Amino acid sequence: MATMRSGGKRSCSKCAKRDIESLMILGQNTGMATLSLTDEQVVELVKQLPPQSKRRVLTDLTAERDQWWQTTARDGENDMRRLASARSLDWDTMTETQREAFVDDILHES
Repeated sequence: MATMRSGGKRSCSKCAKRDIESLMILGQNTGMATLSLTDEQVVELVKQLPPQSKRRVLTDLTAERDQWWQTTARDGENDMRRLASARSLDWDTMTETQREAFVDDILHES
């Protein structure tokens, strides 16, 4: 494995790619040691990747964010259905204006 230069930067981009691949292997719970890196070190490693690998990292992160957003939106809507039902209202039959007023009322409750 390549040596680190001062400041935590790798001496070559091939080394950074190898290290990222090593991190993925480590993350698979193989019983191997875990490498702790700061956010800044991870960013610097990604910056050293070739363009195609950078695109892969961005694609993977974007997909993860999109999945989180879909889950959060679905859970939030289910919460609104539950809150509306507790007040004898049907979220699914409410108009957009009624939903906005309902949310406003919930946000401003004492």
